[in-house]
Amino acid sequence: MKPYEEYQTTEYDWLPEVPRHWEKRSIRTLTKLSDERNGNRDDLELLSVYREYGVVRKASRNDNHNVESLDLSNYKYVGKDYLVMNKMKMWQGSLGVSSFEGIVSPAYIVCLFSLDANYRYFQYLLRSPTFKTQYNRISYGIRVGQWDMRYNDFKNINLYIPSRPEQDQIVRFLDSKISAINKFVKDKKSEIELLKELKQVKINQAVTKGLDPHVSLKDSRVDWLGEIPKHWEVVQLRRAVEFVKTGITPKGAKEDSFDDNGFNWFTPTDFTEDILLSNSVRKLSITGKSEVPIFPAGTIMMIGIGGTMGKVSISHSICSCNQQINAILCGNRVDKYFLAYFLRSIKAHIFSIAMYTTLPILNQLGTKKINILLPPLNEQIQIRNFIEAEISRIDKAILKIGNEINLINEYKTSLISEVVTGKIDIREVKIDEVFESVTLEEVEAETEEVMEE
Repeated sequence: MKPYEEYQTTEYDWLPEVPRHWEKRSIRTLTKLSDERNGNRDDLELLSVYREYGVVRKASRNDNHNVESLDLSNYKYVGKDYLVMNKMKMWQGSLGVSSFEGIVSPAYIVCLFSLDANYRYFQYLLRSPTFKTQYNRISYGIRVGQWDMRYNDFKNINLYIPSRPEQDQIVRFLDSKISAINKFVKDKKSEIELLKELKQVKINQAVTKGLDPHVSLKDSRVDWLGEIPKHWEVVQLRRAVEFVKTGITPKGAKEDSFDDNGFNWFTPTDFTEDILLSNSVRKLSITGKSEVPIFPAGTIMMIGIGGTMGKVSISHSICSCNQQINAILCGNRVDKYFLAYFLRSIKAHIFSIAMYTTLPILNQLGTKKINILLPPLNEQIQIRNFIEAEISRIDKAILKIGNEINLINEYKTSLISEVVTGKIDIREVKIDEVFESVTLEEVEAETEEVMEE
């Protein structure tokens, strides 16, 4: 791919030059503000605008917690190929050309195009990072998170537009390339999922069967454990540890109980995939600390309520926790890392023995009664070392794939920007047929938490 033969300069520092034959048009001459309302219709679905995807069906996302009005009559009508903008988040690039008919919040800006064009070209163009620079400049407010953009400012932006055949070629080219990139990302995220499953299999095998594939086995007499190494014990958790206690929230949870620079006080939101808990979001002041139990470094913390019940980590330093967490201090017979990995491996069993009201709950008494496996201490340490080596190896592979995903996404962003602003000429490029159309939203919806974990 090469640049165009001739260029013209523009008035913008964020878009210095464009192909000479592209036509200069202001957004005012290309769009018309639409204020059509939903009225009494009840057949139109709610739409939202995401900076990552453009216009999507609100029901297709589980991360949109904006509460819509009970009365939708004043919501704005959106037709296919309408331009929709969240004026309060335009500085983030929150706009798109809709592929759906529906309604949006009255706070959104809705426009119709007033020219015959390939509207997907404008989806690519107006959502490109290059244009986000200008949206930042014409958004105003007291704080960044509350910036607002007005249509009267937006409509004065000048666009440089290729002919309709060239728009069609650009759209075909980008659709093909981006679908291929999205499929690559989807496949890579599937690889990450498989590696994470492998990691869990390695942990489960090690903490329930040991490291010797030829070891003699015996019936554990516990249905969900099955056969275990002959020299291992099955004991209730309470018989192998110093204590099982539950945390506390300071009385009244008053403002003077907390201090941003204070004492670690863990809650379920602090738990990640890491085996160690190092730093809590909320911290206790001297006053708050005086009202809660204090646990030594190395205490195992296990969430005992809700959807994250059974998550387990180990405190890195002296700390406390709230009442949703059961704190377990190991005795001389138990390696804390072995026990933590074992408890992580039996999360399904923990849910099966929980009490259920509105939420699953495993209290202090229920935690004490959990059956655990107890190899000799030296074998526990060998198993822990094996698990940590395997986790390190697999996590490096996951990190490498994550870097590949980041690099290809950076390339995708750059490619879109260079094509729609005329930095490269794709008019004569042969376009590969798109055998499988994969959208970014589909990729993210399928493996939404992969990269976070």
